[in-house]
Amino acid sequence: MAGRRDGLVMETSLTADDRAQIVRHGLTVEQVLRQIELFKHPPGYVRLERSCLPGSGIRVLDEQQVEACLATFATACAQGRFLKFTPASGAATRMFKSLIAAREQHDEHTPLPQDVLACMNGLTRFAFYDDLRAVMARDGVAIESCTERRDYHPIFEYLLTERGLDYASLPKGLLKFHHYPSGSRTPFEEHLVEAAAYVRDRNGLCRLHFTVSPQHLERFQKLLESVRPTYESRYAARFDVGFSMQHPSTDTVAVDLDNNLFRDTAGQLLFRPGGHGALIENLNDLRGDIVFIKNIDNVVPDDRKEPTLHWKKVLGGYLVHLQSAIFERLAQLNSSPISPTAIGDALRFARQAFATQVPKQLDGAGPDELRDVLIAKLDRPLRVCGMMRSNDNPGGGPFWVKGRDDTSTLQIVETAQVDPDAPAQQAVLRSATYFNPVDLVCGVRNWRGEPFDLRQFVDPTAVFISQKSSGGRTLKALEHPGLWNGAMAEWNTVFVEVPAATFRPVKSVNDLLG
Repeated sequence: MAGRRDGLVMETSLTADDRAQIVRHGLTVEQVLRQIELFKHPPGYVRLERSCLPGSGIRVLDEQQVEACLATFATACAQGRFLKFTPASGAATRMFKSLIAAREQHDEHTPLPQDVLACMNGLTRFAFYDDLRAVMARDGVAIESCTERRDYHPIFEYLLTERGLDYASLPKGLLKFHHYPSGSRTPFEEHLVEAAAYVRDRNGLCRLHFTVSPQHLERFQKLLESVRPTYESRYAARFDVGFSMQHPSTDTVAVDLDNNLFRDTAGQLLFRPGGHGALIENLNDLRGDIVFIKNIDNVVPDDRKEPTLHWKKVLGGYLVHLQSAIFERLAQLNSSPISPTAIGDALRFARQAFATQVPKQLDGAGPDELRDVLIAKLDRPLRVCGMMRSNDNPGGGPFWVKGRDDTSTLQIVETAQVDPDAPAQQAVLRSATYFNPVDLVCGVRNWRGEPFDLRQFVDPTAVFISQKSSGGRTLKALEHPGLWNGAMAEWNTVFVEVPAATFRPVKSVNDLLG
């Protein structure tokens, strides 16, 4: 009752203008009240049981299994079942963090950090060097003279700001990453090239989708149209490329440190993007069949692509094989009359494939009850996630997690989801030897071929609350469950070991020198 009283009190504090603003944003008053309640009463941390290891949550495929996956993949790919989904709205600001700090320093007598010097010393090796040189020359500034004098501030200015390339504010997908004899490529272009290798159907059609920010949509579209003829001719492919933006209705309201609605200087409510977990809406809107998900910056030049392409096909084939087995059991479970043999087979399969546990209260249950439980467990979206040995890489790790019904499921867990004041839980977190390089393939249709409503399989309590600032004032921000964390928490999940060569992200500009 207390939560309801709190909600009623908060609702009465909303003005008519507030309500109108909420509706314009695509939200309801009830949604905003639920968000405020999460600020007041944050959900508990996840309950880690143990980290995943080979044979206990991590599947290590042998040569025979790999070959079978590749054959299965080839058939499904020819049928046009695959689509590539790439979040591409993130700005490159963090990529240039050190250079931005050096530019703002304005003290010629303070030694530059080693990573900044490494960047300047390797300047001619970057794919964007010719563009940088040209934009400086346009204003009569010779980049060679700057490097000879070690006067790097003009270079920072022309590389990072609107005066030149403006790389610090552009999304990574539009920056030039790799140089080839025929010219340089952006990550966006590298994803087109990858798609031609592992999502092209028998008619040469490659389906891709990028989520982008509204202010950069036109630049992505223009880049696509400028490079499309070249890549379609070179790879005998046709690119069906879609773009979408994060829905305003997935934004979340901000509050102050006392959980009161945060207002800007004009008295308006402040809404903030709800994090990458909000992209479950974009993924849901695609109504796809089998979808590969990969970050925009995890791309490599052509001479290093083979491991990535190979394992994408393996993971895709593994998902198709597993999905077929699921669909076969669901068809049997939905037949009438139900066969005890079919129930036993489905139960053994669910336990073997997903370590599915039947709640204790159903011990001794009749066939109809067991059938309903098994259908609920199997008839949901499926994901196969590549997992690689951590080697101190940051990112979500694979764990067995205890759910609210006390059963264990496989989940990708971020550090922020684990209680920092629980030594035992922190010990389990530190025990992880694998991490998720955002290498997923997802089956998003049911056994009847109908798209799932992916919003029904989100854990709405797996939110992130953080402190931010606006106008010099501190606020609390709420992010939706992460796309491959809470947003997929209720999916059937399999983890497969992949090699380190499939993960080469560009987090810092100097990563391009490697």
